[in-house]
Amino acid sequence: MARYRLKWVLGAVVLGLVAGGVIVHFGSRSEVATLPVEAGIGPQPQLPAPVNSFFPTVNVATAVGWSGGAPTAAPGLQVTAFASGLTHPRWLLVLPNGDVLVAETRAPKTEGGGFRKWIAGLIQSVAGAGGGSPDRITLLRDADGDGVAETRSTLLAGLASPFGMALVGDMLYVANADALVRVPYQAGATTIAATPEKVVDLPAGINHHWTKGLIASPDGSRLYVAVGSNSNVGENGMDVEENRAAILEVDPAAKTSRLFASGLRNPVGMAWEPTSGALWTAVNERDEIGSDLVPDYMTSVQDGGFYGWPYSYFGQNVDTRVEPQRPDLVARAIVPDYALGPHTASLGLTFGTGSALPAPFQEGAFVGQHGSWNRRPHSGYKVIFVPFAGGRPAGQPIDVLTGFRVDDKALGRPVGVAIDTRGALLVADDVGKVIWRVTGAATQ
Repeated sequence: MARYRLKWVLGAVVLGLVAGGVIVHFGSRSEVATLPVEAGIGPQPQLPAPVNSFFPTVNVATAVGWSGGAPTAAPGLQVTAFASGLTHPRWLLVLPNGDVLVAETRAPKTEGGGFRKWIAGLIQSVAGAGGGSPDRITLLRDADGDGVAETRSTLLAGLASPFGMALVGDMLYVANADALVRVPYQAGATTIAATPEKVVDLPAGINHHWTKGLIASPDGSRLYVAVGSNSNVGENGMDVEENRAAILEVDPAAKTSRLFASGLRNPVGMAWEPTSGALWTAVNERDEIGSDLVPDYMTSVQDGGFYGWPYSYFGQNVDTRVEPQRPDLVARAIVPDYALGPHTASLGLTFGTGSALPAPFQEGAFVGQHGSWNRRPHSGYKVIFVPFAGGRPAGQPIDVLTGFRVDDKALGRPVGVAIDTRGALLVADDVGKVIWRVTGAATQ
């Protein structure tokens, strides 16, 4: 791991700071993708040999915002702004009465990290994720049904980098960076004054990955929390990875948690597949072995399943950077169900249950792809739809929203996705500061 850390220190020397903004382009200039993004998509993606360049490839699209524009919707669809002027909106929850909750949030201040953390902070700043966290849940209401939220209020404030949200009965659960908390919720309320009650602690610390996705079981008896790793491939030591790179199952009545599935480098979005009833998650895979590796993916999640991180990827493909090796774990690593392209930063995940969008955007999964920072050329920066049949992916993705990036400029970056109570698709765009609403071209 010493060489692994050294290349980051030397890489910092060649960061370019230019007038009018910050451009981050370091690493081997000859390291570019040899395959199209599409080669890394599907149940059997192409996995070329790793590229072990001394400098990691960093190719960040500078966040600039929309300046009055909007993403491009697929034929047969239209997109409008449901709410704008938000502060780094990341995640969404649609309430039964039609209100929409938005987690306005950024990474917390965390311990450790050193020079590597400094570099990561610079990259985040250029990509639009720098600055302090708003630490609030905002409620949006479209009472007149015109597709635009005319009411906006702070439902909860003073949180700790909140992300995932779930409503179970009359309790609203929020996954902070360091704990799962809950507050009483009354339908129609626009603000909650109650002090959040801690349910369970969640892994914090270095927080290489800080977001905590959250979903309730269909009967509400269990909650599932997606927790990312504290490193890229275990370079901070595996002792800081306890209950990380994992999905935890929480019993909210007993206030206990257990490891549900592991080896998932950075699981974020989770959703219940409507045909099989299986839990699915979108996972960000590892970096720094080339622009073609490793594809992010979506997969069904097995109780007790191990998915390879950090020792291997896509089954038994061993990552030789990890010390010590664990061939026993590699042997039982589960192959993910469906690759979503290398470095696409696939975060948001929701199935089309209740969608009023026209065919073919009904049976399948919507995925928000936040966009790459270490692939040349860029990948992601769009919302896609993966068709399903019989509870399984069935075909190539279809673009839903594109145009979030123009050359090296990020106009927006999609994150959370959700279906509202009228069947429209909502998309949280953190760089654009907008919640987009996608409908059929002939509907509102």
